[in-house]
Amino acid sequence: MKFSLFMYCTIGRRAELEGGLAGRKPELYQRMLDEIADYARLADDAGFFGFGHPEHHLQIEGFEISNDPRLMGMWLGRHTKRLRVITCGFVSTTHNPLRTAEDIATMDHMLGGRFGVGLVRGYQARWVENFKIRGDLNAVGPWNKDSPADVANREYFTEFVDVVVKALKSETFSHRGKYWQFPPPGFVNPHDHPVYRTYGKGVDPQMNIAEIGIAPRPLQTPHPPLYGGFAASMRTATFWAKYGGKPIVLTDNLDFYGRLVEAYRGEAEKHGTKVARGQEAAWGGICICAPTDAQAKEWLQDMLWFWNSWAVPFGQGLPELLVGSPDTISRRLDEVKQRFPDQDEVVLLIPQGIHTPDQIRTSLDLMAKHVLPRFA
Repeated sequence: MKFSLFMYCTIGRRAELEGGLAGRKPELYQRMLDEIADYARLADDAGFFGFGHPEHHLQIEGFEISNDPRLMGMWLGRHTKRLRVITCGFVSTTHNPLRTAEDIATMDHMLGGRFGVGLVRGYQARWVENFKIRGDLNAVGPWNKDSPADVANREYFTEFVDVVVKALKSETFSHRGKYWQFPPPGFVNPHDHPVYRTYGKGVDPQMNIAEIGIAPRPLQTPHPPLYGGFAASMRTATFWAKYGGKPIVLTDNLDFYGRLVEAYRGEAEKHGTKVARGQEAAWGGICICAPTDAQAKEWLQDMLWFWNSWAVPFGQGLPELLVGSPDTISRRLDEVKQRFPDQDEVVLLIPQGIHTPDQIRTSLDLMAKHVLPRFA
């Protein structure tokens, strides 16, 4: 098993969040950046596999304040040398897919080929409505599940992912879809440019632009590993089988997880996608490791407050709780390993921001010294 960390980019402790408008306080943001840098260095040195983060804007309350996924990804990369930076991710309704592909390829180079990226549909309506690039698209969640808005978002997302993957994998390409046309139909470059014709591709002598390409191509071949952020449904998880992407599934229901893994494999076979056993999804949950079970459960209380205050209203149920002493957490991981012997990646959602640096460092140190070696 490989162990990756994931954080929400929470700007403050419980009392600071309860004080209101924590996201607007520069001193808290600076402290958060310093703490994240420290955790990233610790994880890099301790042998964790990856470190992930989301993208959420307009968070004046400070519960999630990653903002631009490129900048937070590069902040993690700046303070690490080895682990995979998992930017999860680019919200389809707020990004141009061609620009997204360029960003992914560029970040892959700047991170030296240790980049993993998530593409997501967008579930926080407040910021999606203010950043979306098409007026006919909406955020999705329990409030509009299976509605026309949900169907349209899913249809758009499928095309968005297709364009991103095509741009990452192809030397040059064209795309004719419902939502995107690359290059624009009938586009003729307004001035003659011999470099386009002599050293490029997709341009004829009359400067008709038939195909386009991104530069650079990704450092990893054919592109950085793809992740699907926090998949809670079979349909969302199996969507990624076509692309060999890895949904992140934080659930304590191992029977559901087993069905998901098999459904993923069946869908991958339909598309001719080869996925090694154990690579179908990343499993995990909230992780708090303390010297004793009692202390871990005590530390859990602030994270439960965070979850109930923030995640539950978005329709997110409580995930797996990897909470306890090293032995307690190891026993649960043993159960997972017995059910899924080839499980490759475990994602540990840490209470970054909510917990103090001493708590986070203690938890990560105990995991690194007493849990990770048992599953190496």
